[in-house]
Amino acid sequence: MRGWGKGLACVALATLVPGTAFASEIGGASMGPLWALPFAGMLLSIALGPILFPHLWELHYGKFAAFWALLLLVPLVLLRGIDASLAALLHTALLEYLPFIILLFALFTIAGGILITGNLHGSPATNTAILAIGTVMASLVGTTGASMIMIRPLLRANDERHHNVHVVVFFIFLVSNIGGSLTPLGDPPLFLGFLRGVDFFWTTTHLLPETGFAVIVLLALFYAIDSFLYRRDAGMPPLKDPTPDRNLKLWGKVNLPLLAGVVAAILLSANWKPGVAFTVHGVAVEWQNLARDLILLGLAGLSLWLTPRPVRAGNEFSWGPILEVAKLFAGIFVCIIPVLAMLQAGREGAFSGLVGLVNHADGSHDTVAYFWLTGILSSFLDNAPTYLVFFELAGGNARELMMTGALTLAAISAGAVFMGANTYIGNAPNFMVYAIAKDRKVRMPSFFGYMLWSGGILIPLFLVQTLLFFR
Repeated sequence: MRGWGKGLACVALATLVPGTAFASEIGGASMGPLWALPFAGMLLSIALGPILFPHLWELHYGKFAAFWALLLLVPLVLLRGIDASLAALLHTALLEYLPFIILLFALFTIAGGILITGNLHGSPATNTAILAIGTVMASLVGTTGASMIMIRPLLRANDERHHNVHVVVFFIFLVSNIGGSLTPLGDPPLFLGFLRGVDFFWTTTHLLPETGFAVIVLLALFYAIDSFLYRRDAGMPPLKDPTPDRNLKLWGKVNLPLLAGVVAAILLSANWKPGVAFTVHGVAVEWQNLARDLILLGLAGLSLWLTPRPVRAGNEFSWGPILEVAKLFAGIFVCIIPVLAMLQAGREGAFSGLVGLVNHADGSHDTVAYFWLTGILSSFLDNAPTYLVFFELAGGNARELMMTGALTLAAISAGAVFMGANTYIGNAPNFMVYAIAKDRKVRMPSFFGYMLWSGGILIPLFLVQTLLFFR
């Protein structure tokens, strides 16, 4: 089934193509709710597969994605015609899926070439500093990249402590989620917003108060909890330290300028507008976007060429995670086609009730509803497609949302990024961190045990944020 995932990417590369919105092409206003079934099935498979049947899921996740994609594509072609279906597929694959995966691939490859060796003593001050550094890194190298770089040094620093579960839990809160809220590099939902026309630094300026408040509160709470448990550890029989303290050393420094190159490439695509594009089947790829994607692939190639193999080996680097993301998101982006078309139809579409749920009687946006509904769904489904759904519900026009709808867009962005921390499955790095920590003998809480942590800490925090920022 790997051929299926690669095949879609090859089709996209072979037909390089931006186009018009596809709602009218496939008749979003005339579609019924059943068209959303493959999308719901795809997301539920991702949410429940690793929990209910982990071995089967690990071996066959690509087949699950292919099944749901075909369950959508076959009736779409039969009922809407091959012409309209192809236009919709190309629009989604080439304007959203391919740039999305290329960015993740570049960040994954470059961040995977940065290794921190050595060990510090896991005191409350040291742990808080590591969490703070990782939180800042998340908006620069992505939540996945920052999590993979920082989790092992944090685990080594605390592997002689009796109480270290809370350290990993707060790491997921801050580094794997909330820290990625300030740039499109930080978290996939925000990059999808960038592809839809949201300015690169819009989230930096508009989510800084919300993010800063959450980070300060969580770091202060972590320091208090860690200090209490650190004192309790001191009164217990000492454990043997498997990784004695020694100076830290950074390997793979060549990747640092490559990360700067990633930022430069995205800023280039946002500011350079040559007005040139080539079109295939009504879908046009603009030169600045093509240049960005080619530069990102080139930077990833340079990272692979210049980074010594032992550095990647030290990070336990493998292509498995990015292949899984590529296949699963191929399925997501295919299955979301009719959902977005129905949302674009607004009150004339099948989701008119949802439109009413997030709007006041006078038609204005209910920002509290946008924040919480985006967040709740992002807690249990993938936060990237959830962001797209509510982005479309809010009108789907990036220019209007950044100006007159700024609070709504901030609520959607914060809900998707912040509340991805509520469960292990809300954001991709969460489960990766969980697996690494469990492999290092940390007694991580179960799925519902983790939700007790997030429910007791994050939900009250989000309620306060609602009162402060989204009313």
